[in-house]
Amino acid sequence: MADCIKLLPEIVANQIKAGEVVESPSSVVKEMMENAIDAGASEVTVNFVNGGRDLVQIIDNGRGMSPMDARMAFECHATSKIASLDDIYALHTFGFRGEALSSIAAVSQVELITRQADCEVGTQTIINGGEFISQTPTAAPVGSQFLVRNLFYNTPARRKFVNGKESSLSSEIKREFRRVALCHPEVACTLLNNSAPIYSLPESSLVERIIGIMGNATRRNLLEVDVETSIATVKGYVGRPETARNNSSEQYMFVNGRFFRSPYLNKAVTKAYEKLIPEKGYPSFFLYITVDAERVDVNVHAQKTEVKFADNEAIWQILNAAVRETLAKNGAMPLIDFEAEELVDIPVATTGVSYAEPRATTKDNYNPFAENYTSERSSTSSPSKDEWSAIPQISAEFDLASTIDFGSVGRAKDADFDYLESGEGETQSLEFEIESHEEPSSIALCGGRYAVATFATKTLIVDLARARERLLFNHYVASLQSGHAVSQQLLFPELLTLTEEEFDLMEEYAVDFASLGFDIKAQGGNTIEVFGVPADVRTEQLDKAIYDLLQSLKYPQSAVELRRNSLAQALAHSESLGVVNFTKEDAERLTMQILASAESYTYAGKRIISALSLSEIKKMFE
Repeated sequence: MADCIKLLPEIVANQIKAGEVVESPSSVVKEMMENAIDAGASEVTVNFVNGGRDLVQIIDNGRGMSPMDARMAFECHATSKIASLDDIYALHTFGFRGEALSSIAAVSQVELITRQADCEVGTQTIINGGEFISQTPTAAPVGSQFLVRNLFYNTPARRKFVNGKESSLSSEIKREFRRVALCHPEVACTLLNNSAPIYSLPESSLVERIIGIMGNATRRNLLEVDVETSIATVKGYVGRPETARNNSSEQYMFVNGRFFRSPYLNKAVTKAYEKLIPEKGYPSFFLYITVDAERVDVNVHAQKTEVKFADNEAIWQILNAAVRETLAKNGAMPLIDFEAEELVDIPVATTGVSYAEPRATTKDNYNPFAENYTSERSSTSSPSKDEWSAIPQISAEFDLASTIDFGSVGRAKDADFDYLESGEGETQSLEFEIESHEEPSSIALCGGRYAVATFATKTLIVDLARARERLLFNHYVASLQSGHAVSQQLLFPELLTLTEEEFDLMEEYAVDFASLGFDIKAQGGNTIEVFGVPADVRTEQLDKAIYDLLQSLKYPQSAVELRRNSLAQALAHSESLGVVNFTKEDAERLTMQILASAESYTYAGKRIISALSLSEIKKMFE
């Protein structure tokens, strides 16, 4: 029988091996950006065309290469990082195999233009499908420029696997770009799609780099982590519990300057948020672990996204304790003595967890008022253009316009609104019947937040903060139903940077934002420019208002009405934060408006108004 085992030609072996390192255009971006940073670059620019299938271009201002290095760099196992086997386990750079360039060159057409600082002329090297084509002198700036064209052009079977949607390939490139950029805030990083800017990140601090990628709204949600032990150092930022997401898109972990994935260590972080976030919530974190290079193996996976720690369990405990301590110091959970032998797990009441509200001990059919209140207004009519034009801005002093008849504004059903907040839909039935022409004899301000309205046979106590928020909710629902609202133009337009997911949501629901009164135009690089805001949105709350609206849209509602309710609730809540003290004029105005809005006596399942009848007041003194 004839021998059947034979050696593959080197070029075929390289093409097969390329699959371990180069899975898609995003793999090229990752490897080449890491090479640029290893070369000492302070600026790295990435440009891609057609999802990276036609072109991936990486330009850096690093050390550059000599003509010999430019030729040798494409040889298999060529490297400048190790000289012996021991060097493999003491690497502080991104890799050692020498496979990246040779693997990329084996399945694409590569052009390298490079020059070193001490050379007057640069070098152009061309490799097609792993075959050396030419090397010629050329004018070039210091650094290197790689042009990777027609990826997998010579391996049709593999190319068909990257023939998916251009948007999907682009998303993968953005993902890898973010991972590298987050790891190196000291390096200016730019990402272009067909020369159009997506990210333009200057050299910055770590927190500014996170904000540059994730958006301005992330700034207020970051809590700093800084723990140093004899085994490992953990630095970075975690998100506040109330900003937990419905996906893991803002979870990044790095070791010794490299992104890696570890479900085991991710669990150490999420465990610290136990009872602080919903069961299916994902906290945001950007954590940077530093350990002795000899205590971690980063070469478990060909693409080096998986690592192996010699002290795996100890790292888990350090991460968990570091995050718990950060949350405790910032008031998100009770401060715990981490040196205690037995830790006491104290549950914390948090947003997203439903608790039964104590019920009143009065009879179910009790009504303190004798007369029925009849209203001449329509509960379903939408405001006219004239009514909208009469809406003034709510000032920083919370001057809710007395000219608005919020009672005539179309509103969502209380049950739907309460469901958004509590998740259960249970509401309190609060009906205060007032004679058709009866007005309070007096309205007094109590404690800066409550109004006391006195009638002939009863006294009403109004929670002004809840009343204001409920009235705003009614107003925003009406805006979304009618499709138009008053927009206040900003003197100086605001530029806001969003995440890719948030930018997509902004585009998808642009009509809803316009209906609320936002005048927004999309710019490059996931950036929007805000020219106008709803008349009652405070300018200093602009970025938070938009952030809250986008967060509400991340949980899609099947019904249009529920989506509008969710948007209205988010904006009303955002505009109500920080409202602590009201004036006497606020008390009078808000009380009259909430009394005129008979279907709005609850907010998120909680009372806005409580009543005391004359008989109840008398009993207090018996």
